Amino acid sequence: MHRRSSLGWLALSALPCFAAQAADAPALLLANVYRPGIPLQDYWVSEKYDGVRGYWDGHTLRTRGGETVTAPAWFTAGWPPISMDGELWAGRGRFTHAQSTTRQQQPNDDAWRAMHFMVFDLPRHGGVFDERIPALNAVVERINQPWVQAVAQKRIATDTALQALLQRTVRAGGEGLMLHRGSSRYQSGRSDDLIKLKTHEDTEARVIAHLPGKGRHAGRMGALLVEMPSGHRFRLGAGFTDAQRETPPPVGSWVTYRFRGTHDSELPRFASFVRVREDMPH
Repeated sequence: MHRRSSLGWLALSALPCFAAQAADAPALLLANVYRPGIPLQDYWVSEKYDGVRGYWDGHTLRTRGGETVTAPAWFTAGWPPISMDGELWAGRGRFTHAQSTTRQQQPNDDAWRAMHFMVFDLPRHGGVFDERIPALNAVVERINQPWVQAVAQKRIATDTALQALLQRTVRAGGEGLMLHRGSSRYQSGRSDDLIKLKTHEDTEARVIAHLPGKGRHAGRMGALLVEMPSGHRFRLGAGFTDAQRETPPPVGSWVTYRFRGTHDSELPRFASFVRVREDMPH
């Protein structure tokens, strides 16, 4: 049995709420991409969990896109009336399980038994991240459920040590690392307060159209026309299986693609399809 924390829910739940209503996407902190020269002494480092972003607004569990996650009642039973930001995670290499489980309108108990809520922040706490870490640990300890876990944070002194940790994490099946600035307060949007580090770059774009194939792909999808959040559009034609070309991701959906740097035009180089992001709004 975990030791109970003296931290009560009242002090945190009384803080002002900036979360949107359940039908809207929550205002989440988003990550920039790591680049050499970032002052590592300012950051905490943790594993990047490959799951579905989960936001508990104190009453409802929602995705990054604002959709309600229909979890079994036991999964969120006893959770406090405060906001928690984390990842709905099924284990290393099991993104598909996490995504399919969180999309079900009728929750499957057996599928949810493999799920964890990996909590990495308290959006309404009000303090800097250095202060939110012990508060978060106390909240998770008080919940006292094995499927709710606080993400472990550590300090890394040098880029060499950081890269070595990244390689160990990836070899063990992890996706990458996250760096969180200790002096930062929680604020929505993308900034250097949160940084992701992976062995490759990837991001999301919205499907605008299906472009017809040629040659051996004649009669089926040859590429997707996708639009980046910046408004830039490009053809995404690599990385698809034959089955995915026969039944491509629907127009309006979001897809994750992998790439290697960008052109001067800001378009990605060597972009390749990875998967559909069903936790993003259509």
